[in-house]
Amino acid sequence: MAQMNVVFFQRKPRKTGNFSLEFIFEDVRSRLPAHIESRVAISRFLSDGVLKRAYNMVEAAFRQGDVNHVTGDVNFLAILLNSNKTVLTIHDCFLMTVKTGLSKLLYKKLFLDWPVKRATCITAVSEATKSDIIKFTGCPADKITVIPSIISEDYQPHPKDFNKEKPVIMAIGTAGNKNLLRLIQALKGFPCHFSIVGKISEAQKEALEKNEVEYSNAFNISDEEMREKYLECDMLAFPSTYEGFGMPILEANAVGRAVLTSRVSSMPYVAGDAACLVDPFDPNSIREGIDKIIHDDKYRQGLIENGYKNIARFAPDRIAGMYCDLYLKIHQANTR
Repeated sequence: MAQMNVVFFQRKPRKTGNFSLEFIFEDVRSRLPAHIESRVAISRFLSDGVLKRAYNMVEAAFRQGDVNHVTGDVNFLAILLNSNKTVLTIHDCFLMTVKTGLSKLLYKKLFLDWPVKRATCITAVSEATKSDIIKFTGCPADKITVIPSIISEDYQPHPKDFNKEKPVIMAIGTAGNKNLLRLIQALKGFPCHFSIVGKISEAQKEALEKNEVEYSNAFNISDEEMREKYLECDMLAFPSTYEGFGMPILEANAVGRAVLTSRVSSMPYVAGDAACLVDPFDPNSIREGIDKIIHDDKYRQGLIENGYKNIARFAPDRIAGMYCDLYLKIHQANTR
């Protein structure tokens, strides 16, 4: 089979950011067949301001391969790449829902309109993200391939007796879309311990105190410490109002924890039948879901068993194979 070179264009990581994109594509590269040679092109500058982004774009133009893959968060790099050889992965369009005015317009052009137009193929991590790309850019649906994120093989089954008397309910993330305030309201009066991963705000602290919710808070923790948090908890509460994907759902599935999540955005696609789906905008719906998981043993065990099955859809070998097929298709189209 013909050799090809795939260049993975990645952002310069921030010191305090997470490294999920880097992990995903490092794993993908490790599973590519021998005829695909890969290399990583990391931007010199952080994705800040016009001048630094412009430099990163020009730099990328001189680092191209047989196939170029812009892996996310630096979508604008695709603008100066060979349009017939470029794959662009878009993880979410969340900022389109929170930005306003000129900032929103510039974001739309640099991160969506122009890069989407230039790339020969777009990959979206979920059907929800695909729908958002079409809605915001008018991109033809057949130009977008849904290739989900992978679940790390570090997350393995670790059964735990569910503590019905005082369960540990874990939440991951404290940004606005993580819906922590409504979740706190839903937990009022529940005998539980609320384990929050992510730095909480003063408003969130006040809500916890007002609703008399016992809690602990951890942030800036290692991958190993994060896995330990999953093992310690009895269930994951993830009623987010928006996600491009929703990796915590799969991580909880993999270790064998019951999951509550939202029936909006990407969450139903990721969860399948392995989570209790609720209305994230209604604290009563969240509360009813939590109560059902705690007190209905058969229902809870069914969610856990379905979770073990669900993660097979996101197995690393399967996802790497989907990317491999895409690279081959693009390379063949350019070497006829």
